[in-house]
Amino acid sequence: MATLIPPSPATETTSPASPAASEQQKVDYLNLPCPIPYEEIHREAMMSLKPEIFEGLRFDFLKGLNQKFSLSHSVMMGPTEVPQAPELVKIPTAHYEFGANYIDPKLMLFGRVMTDGRVNARLKCDLTENLTLKGTAQLAHEPHMSHGVFHFDYKGSDYRAQLQLGNGALFGASYIQSVTPHLSLGGEVFWAGQHRKSGIGYAARYNTEKMVATAQVASTGMVALGYVQKVSEKVSLASDLMYNYMSRDVTASFGYDCILRQCRLRGKIDSNGVVSSFLEERLSMGLNFLLSAEIDHRKKDYKFGFGLTVGE
Repeated sequence: MATLIPPSPATETTSPASPAASEQQKVDYLNLPCPIPYEEIHREAMMSLKPEIFEGLRFDFLKGLNQKFSLSHSVMMGPTEVPQAPELVKIPTAHYEFGANYIDPKLMLFGRVMTDGRVNARLKCDLTENLTLKGTAQLAHEPHMSHGVFHFDYKGSDYRAQLQLGNGALFGASYIQSVTPHLSLGGEVFWAGQHRKSGIGYAARYNTEKMVATAQVASTGMVALGYVQKVSEKVSLASDLMYNYMSRDVTASFGYDCILRQCRLRGKIDSNGVVSSFLEERLSMGLNFLLSAEIDHRKKDYKFGFGLTVGE
């Protein structure tokens, strides 16, 4: 009786890869995701490294009149820094701000009037499904402090383009394109006719579910590098490097962003010896408590503020 001999590994036929696995490895370059706007490529890093630090007392009250229209009242009391050689001088100030907000799915209007005479306005209007108009304006008594800027944003399937027009003969344009599912590249140009200045810049952004890395360089001398690591769904760490190759100024900073059940804590420390922290705690529905602190060890400058926000 003949014995059965198993086939040798060399004679075994390898099964081809499954079609599902091969499809996952292929990248459909005609169906890439739409990138975020060019001016927001450092968005995740700024949330941790640029908290809204304030000094003194701050009280904000928001009253909704209906689903689209609301009014806001803000009171701020704290020192204002006035530059006087050889150091800054803090002058106690206090002011009140009244605001009106109109929010609609296709139109948003925001207006602010302050006791010092300044008037601020913001506009966002969806002209079409892909074209959006944004505008900001400020009126002030001081000379050369009033300004207005309009942005036309166009959102494509895998790219974004923006045209900027402002007073003082300000013209700008930016474009950002997704080149892979995780990498997007872009550039910008601008011309400020009033100051006779022009510039060009380039940017790159690489993002996954766990990290975001950005790089930006401009002819004005600015070089910015950023990195954000998502430790978990509620904790993220961020770092950045700002370098100006014309003035040779360089600053590195490290920050954190923690979202807890009832509060959100953000803070940073940089190479200039500045340590800051910002706390937002929800005391109850529609009632938030704010704490802000900053210490500049080199300049021996200390800032502390607390506030209360009422309304959603």
